[in-house]
Amino acid sequence: MNGFPWLSVVTFAPLAGGVVMLLVPRGRRNVLRWWALLVSLAVFGLSVGMLVTFKAGDAGYQMLEHASWIPSLGVDYVMGVDGVSLFMVVLTTFLTPIAVLASWNVEREPRAYFFAFLLLETATLGAFLALDLLLFFFFFEGLLFPMYLIVGGWGGRRRAYAAVKFFIYTMTGSAFLLLGILFLYFLSGSALGHSTFDIRQLAGMPMAATTGRWLFLAFLAAFAVKVPLVPVHTWLPDAYAEAPTAGTLLLASVLAKVGAYGLIRFNLGLFPQAAVYFRDLMLVLAVIAIVYGAIVAIAQTDAKRLIAYSSVSHLGFIVLGTFALTLQSLSGGVLYMLNHGLSTGALFLLVGMLADRIGTRDIRRMGGLAARVPVLAGVFLFFGLASIGLPGLNNFVSEFLVLLGTFVSTKPYAVVAVTALVLSAIYFLWAYQRMMQGPVVIAGASDDEPEEGDAAAPEPAFAREEHRGPLWDLTTREYLIVVPLIAAVLFLGLYPKPVLSRITPSAARVTACVAAVETGAHIDRMATQQFICGALQRGSP
Repeated sequence: MNGFPWLSVVTFAPLAGGVVMLLVPRGRRNVLRWWALLVSLAVFGLSVGMLVTFKAGDAGYQMLEHASWIPSLGVDYVMGVDGVSLFMVVLTTFLTPIAVLASWNVEREPRAYFFAFLLLETATLGAFLALDLLLFFFFFEGLLFPMYLIVGGWGGRRRAYAAVKFFIYTMTGSAFLLLGILFLYFLSGSALGHSTFDIRQLAGMPMAATTGRWLFLAFLAAFAVKVPLVPVHTWLPDAYAEAPTAGTLLLASVLAKVGAYGLIRFNLGLFPQAAVYFRDLMLVLAVIAIVYGAIVAIAQTDAKRLIAYSSVSHLGFIVLGTFALTLQSLSGGVLYMLNHGLSTGALFLLVGMLADRIGTRDIRRMGGLAARVPVLAGVFLFFGLASIGLPGLNNFVSEFLVLLGTFVSTKPYAVVAVTALVLSAIYFLWAYQRMMQGPVVIAGASDDEPEEGDAAAPEPAFAREEHRGPLWDLTTREYLIVVPLIAAVLFLGLYPKPVLSRITPSAARVTACVAAVETGAHIDRMATQQFICGALQRGSP
């Protein structure tokens, strides 16, 4: 390690702040929420320092921190950042104080609630920065506990069901990941002469093609659940719908990206030959997610579930860009990870704000809201247009790069994926028309009992005669939440160059490794491919 230990400080500062928070009496709600906000803002400031220190144009890992952890087992504490992980760290630290602000009025057990968020931030940052597989696994599993508490402890009516489902799906995938990590560890003992979990040494390690394919599938099982990909996506709508607003923000904007990041860092980085072999399978799964998520979103009546299914579609674009295996598509996929976190996360926040005002998320029980909360309705339209890829806003750039890179390598998949752009316009604009425009709702849509999973138990306040006065528009605290998100969306939509200039070199390193595999058609070129991939993944020239 040379210089200031940016990565360790950024990673463990939230945990340290959370431990201090445990010393505050639980009844001091005002102190607890201000402390959580100050800690999260300080961590964001540290991540900005890390971003400034990062050298654009350098494809290798930077700010490396390496210490012996368990020498007898070859387990090391290794942290590093490159263009793929850099903006995932910044996104996490940017959204956490926004999540705290969105949770400002939490009543029940605020100390445990905010501690869970800070613990979740540490686990997420560690997962993005760990270069030792065992260390990564600890952080990856560490995500599960605080998210389970947030969903199960502060979620909606069906929070227990959603939390248990999330836990079971994630743990099942993680079991396969652990088996794959241990197999790689023992394999490295014979292949390299010493057992290691360091991915810089494991990259390009000689292994049989069949072995690489099975390991690819083991890692895929964990990351496909976390993304999630169809058909292991069924936990997502329940968890997103039942989680509290701030929990949904981080679940959709950050935790899903850990799965997408794992596909790039490990499935492509460690098993490039298997990635080429399974490319068509992954592209098919991605296209299914893109189209399926958009179609199902059209049929939703719960606004939160609509955005949840739209996330399935957007995350399919990220996987499509990853496995199209071109520089444009991979760079676009990484940028999409950042952009989706901003636009979709903002939509979840706005739906939560609406639900606080009218007591429901049921689109059928809304109408004419634009006349009553015009600023909120305008902001909702802004982020919705960003989500569906309007030129000039952030998602357009990443979608264009993904589709361009996919069209270059595999035209049919790009053509099918384009249909989702039309479908996304349908589900969002139709929902916006019903919620914000049209006649004012005077009564509930139906006297029937709410459907399963429908969080719309109360009748909207403005639908009752005694509450038909004007609703309140955005408050000062809510302006503090949405204005930074609006600025980020506009910046990335109009001038994405500073971000892409840091993403592209690292994406080029990954695609160059895959290209070396694709061109090596003969078995006698295996050693050359392994040498090239290993050097590239270590950041060597």
